Amino acid sequence: MADRSEDTATHRICVGAIAGAHGVRGAVRIKTFTEEPRGLAAYGGLTDERGNSIDIAIKELRGDLVIAVLSGVKDREAAQALKGTRLYVPRSALPETGTEEFYHADLVGLAVETVNGSAFGTVQAVHDFGAGDVLEIAVGHRTVMVPFTRDAVPEIDIGAQRVVIDPPPGLPGFEPEDGT
Repeated sequence: MADRSEDTATHRICVGAIAGAHGVRGAVRIKTFTEEPRGLAAYGGLTDERGNSIDIAIKELRGDLVIAVLSGVKDREAAQALKGTRLYVPRSALPETGTEEFYHADLVGLAVETVNGSAFGTVQAVHDFGAGDVLEIAVGHRTVMVPFTRDAVPEIDIGAQRVVIDPPPGLPGFEPEDGT
């Protein structure tokens, strides 16, 4: 599943970020957060953080980066100045998810409770550090990380705006009711 942080004010989802210039004619390298890198241009309506429209023409793939030309970007300096710019699409432009599939952005902000029904916290982010997805959950003034596995997260109910966790033993911030 791709990392898709959401701009909650406008329901936009980040689908890529400009990694820097490519060559001297204004092309850019883009790290995509889409399942298929060329899909970056398929959703239409790309905007930057400020909501400015961005027209993109993908030229090629280089490893996990897309090489693209953006309208109005004519030279290396202009392309390099865009480094770090995040690219967004409206949430409504993305395809519907299948059963037991979720966009990471759909999980951010959901209430988290334990399997026994106790309130636990709020999903702050979904990370992938290379060994699988992890939920970052705000608990009071701190955060805890919970593996995003079926064992640790047995239920997700987007409609009810909640995630149910069965925290693994030793998870900071969680003390089982039976004292074990």
